[in-house]
Amino acid sequence: MNYSEKLHSLIPGGAHTYSRGDDQFPDNAPQILSHGIGCHVWDAEGRKFIDYGMGLRSVNIGYGNKEIADAALQEILKGNNLTRASLTELKAAETLTELISSADMVKFAKHGSTVTTAALKLARAYTKRKFVAVPYEHPFFSFDDWFIGSTVMNLGVPDDISKLTLKFHYNDITSLQKLFDEYPEQIACVMLEPATTVSPILENGELGGKNFSQNEATSTKRNFLHSVKNLCHKNGAVFIIDEMITGFRWHINGAQKYFDITPDLSTFGKAMANGFAVAALTGKREIMQLGGIKNEGMERIFLTSTTHGAEMSALGAFIKTIDILRRDNGVEYIWNYGSKLMSGLNDEAKKLSINDFFYCEGYPCSPAFVTKDAEGKISLPFRTLFQQEMINNGILIPYIAISLAHTEDDLNKTIEAARISLRVYKKALESGMDGLLKSRVIKPVFRKYN
Repeated sequence: MNYSEKLHSLIPGGAHTYSRGDDQFPDNAPQILSHGIGCHVWDAEGRKFIDYGMGLRSVNIGYGNKEIADAALQEILKGNNLTRASLTELKAAETLTELISSADMVKFAKHGSTVTTAALKLARAYTKRKFVAVPYEHPFFSFDDWFIGSTVMNLGVPDDISKLTLKFHYNDITSLQKLFDEYPEQIACVMLEPATTVSPILENGELGGKNFSQNEATSTKRNFLHSVKNLCHKNGAVFIIDEMITGFRWHINGAQKYFDITPDLSTFGKAMANGFAVAALTGKREIMQLGGIKNEGMERIFLTSTTHGAEMSALGAFIKTIDILRRDNGVEYIWNYGSKLMSGLNDEAKKLSINDFFYCEGYPCSPAFVTKDAEGKISLPFRTLFQQEMINNGILIPYIAISLAHTEDDLNKTIEAARISLRVYKKALESGMDGLLKSRVIKPVFRKYN
């Protein structure tokens, strides 16, 4: 069966998030997956792959983890979604606010877009201002108009809304200062990820370096994040950190602990509950309580109101996920595995003398591989080629997300697959891609046209 055609006939885009679309994978990638166990997935034809997508980075323990599944099932059997707040909901709120030092209060939801939009709404209500500033370099904050209108995929978003989102450059504090100068007393908040593959530079302008350590003590020097916070507070804006990706990978207490930075508001999701749908908005009580009902006579804000945000099964999965991360030193395991994977991939590229064209960089807890063409330019065709060859060798690697289920055997198989795949990569560098690339080139998610 042509599953791709069937999917596209029933679902716009063929999936419920564009990151799962056909255009994000080589043609030899599985069209559809039947199930996953640990860090392995199977397609409808029974082909097995070691997976580094891990549910778009949401699965950090492993697919089908029995402890987490049982915890979720027990909550389902309690009723799953009750008429009033549940004991599970309270325990989950206690768990998160104990973990995240900047979190006085929390609102749960089902996905990240809900909570980032809620954070923006709170900031606007708190400051009585309308603009939000986000970095050019951070690819996604929300599917809502306020963010999508600032991208090239702005069809359907009124211009008036698009203009309310301003852009600056990550690690360039002068570009943010310029926005505050151009829009005095008009910017409600600045929202950014604490880090991606790039370290926040130190306040003295020095680079943070590329040999990142799990020990946050090496990262607590005052850096770009502190400069942004100071600039926000100097100008009366709310400082928001989005930890969808960094949360529960950089540090059990969030990347804000790793970088020793305290935001006014922060958002979490993805790896919170090992693939179950949970996201969270947290922050200072003085801001969060604007969404409450206890302050008599205070003007109300309709913050978030979601029937399924407090679904007990997902919150039970969140609580058990945190239990496992603590018990098994999960974050340390992810860092160590990532470090070995990065070294292995870089060593294979060096052996072939192509390490200027293919290499792994960034934080070991969330590595990134870089693909360049023979001219040294970032290349989607070469990225497609590498993924194509890795799939041929049993590895599904759209990017690198590591879980506790990835074992030493999986690591060795991945490095062996890379050894074979990079030989093909080298041939393409030397002689071109004719006969080697047997796929359409993967495309950026954010593009104007199909």
